[in-house]
Formats: sequence, C-alpha cells, structure tokens
Amino acid sequence: MTSDEIHIVTGAFGYSGKYIAKQLLDEGYRVRTLTDSVNRINPFGGRIKAYPFNFNNPERLVESLKGASVLYNTYWVRFNYAEFRQSIAVTNTIKLFNAAKRAGVKRIVHISITNPSEDSHLEYFKRKARLERALIESGISYAILRPALLFGREDILINNIAWMLRRFPVFGVFGDGNYKLRPIYIDDLARLSVKEGKERENRIIDAVGPETFTYLHLVREIGRVIGKERHIIFIPDAVGYFFGWIIGKVLGDIVITRDEIEGLEANLLYADSPAVGSTRLTDWARENSSVLGLHYASELARRRNRIESYEKL
Repeated sequence: MTSDEIHIVTGAFGYSGKYIAKQLLDEGYRVRTLTDSVNRINPFGGRIKAYPFNFNNPERLVESLKGASVLYNTYWVRFNYAEFRQSIAVTNTIKLFNAAKRAGVKRIVHISITNPSEDSHLEYFKRKARLERALIESGISYAILRPALLFGREDILINNIAWMLRRFPVFGVFGDGNYKLRPIYIDDLARLSVKEGKERENRIIDAVGPETFTYLHLVREIGRVIGKERHIIFIPDAVGYFFGWIIGKVLGDIVITRDEIEGLEANLLYADSPAVGSTRLTDWARENSSVLGLHYASELARRRNRIESYEKL
C-alpha cells in the first residue's frame, strides 16, 4: 500500500521513534522526523527527511509540521541533568502541540507512562500527567499510550540488568523486589501507535505486554536466560542508589535515579489492564540471549553523541 498522507515522528533516529517510523514506512506512508539529532546516522536513508525541532522558533516549527495528518510524539528526557531537564521537556512539548494545531495536524499519538498523576511527588510521573492534560485540552484528536517499560534491541533497563549480571557475582535488588512491571515489546508499541494514528476517537491506553513480573522475578529470569544466575541480595534504597551512582561515575552515565527506585517500588510501572502487546519478554530474551547485555547502554552517551546510531553507543 502507498499513501499520500504525511506522518511525522519525533526522534525517528532514536529508539521508540525509529520503530514507529519503520512501521509507517512498511505501511506505505510518507514520513518526516523532528529531531535534535539531524546529523545522526539515518537508518532510513533518503526515505525520511529530518527537521530540527526549532522549539525557539515557532514559525519554523509550524512550517515543518504543515501537510502532516498525524504526529507521533516520543520526545522526552528520562532524568534531569545539567544539559536537559524534564521541566524544559514539558515546555517544549507544549510548544510542539501548539505548533501541530496551528499546522493543521489532525491527530497526535503521544507516548506517556503508566500511572501519571499531577498529584505525584515524583517529577517524571507528575510532568507526564501535565503533558497528557495539555494534549487533551488542545482540542486535537489524540491517542495517549502509556507504556510501563519497553524492551528491544536498543533498550536500556533490560540490557543493563543483563550487563550487570554478566559482570558482577551478586545482584542487588531494592527493598523486597516484589513490585510489579508490565513490559511491552518495542515493535508491539510501534504497531499500536500506527494503528491509533488511523483512528480519530480520543483514547488513553495502557500499553502493556502479556507478562507480569516482579522485579525480583525479572532479574532472575534474565540471569537464567543468559546463563548468569547470580546470588540476589536485598539492599536498602540508599545503598542501591549509592552503588548505582558509583557505577555511573565509572561509566560516565546515570544508572538509576532516586525517583526511578521509588516509582518501581510504588508499582507505578504496572497496570492491571488487558495486554495490547503479544510478544513475551521471556521469549524475546531467549532469542537474543547471546547479545543481551554484552555492552552497556548509556543514556548520556546517546544524548551527547548526536552522530552515531544507538546501536553503536
């Protein structure tokens, strides 16, 4: 199938945006991307043209969105750092929504998070909820997808758990490890995103996969699959954060944040909703066991190096 419709994906040279863009191209749509990494290796060659975000130039931002019928928004930052902050990401995303409305975009598919709340004291979940409200109030047709945890070849959390299991004789779990997660495969999220891009009814969907894990079960399962079943020790949050901080200093990255630890333990990466993805993490991990965790995946390296593809960072 071919279509004259233009669909725009933020961050198509990154992680989730890349898979959404690939799905759109496979279905015959014309695709553009808005990105902070216009010089990053383009995995799609000339099939996708890249435009800078131009958050500080509203007219140019509007111009880059004109002619598009659907915008898929994956833009966000995982944690606050000297070079980027979640508060700025909120401001920029609201600018993006406003520009999309001015440009005549008919629908926005927005990637959020499970259990957002403007009453939360955790900034990640609070600010994600603020963006959901901004999109709802924009008047543009929307689908808000709330994934808990993504897994795939370029993911960070699952890969880095495997990386640590490969290198350390013990693995520390925060608290009792019995807090829950509902991971979804990146391709399943991409298919859901494109499916929702074809609709016009406003929807909010918990984008969760078919398996529920406790964090303890997840760590043990990854260790079993890669042949590195380590001794599990249960550690206080402060101790776990400290060791994560030390590893991060050695690697030049942020391994874990206090908010991420607290969000995990509060079961905020779990939703008791019907599965919208069909791929099981256990099956995927088994199929990729030979490469899972061989290399550390650095969030900061991805943000600082705007040239190399994620696979090489």
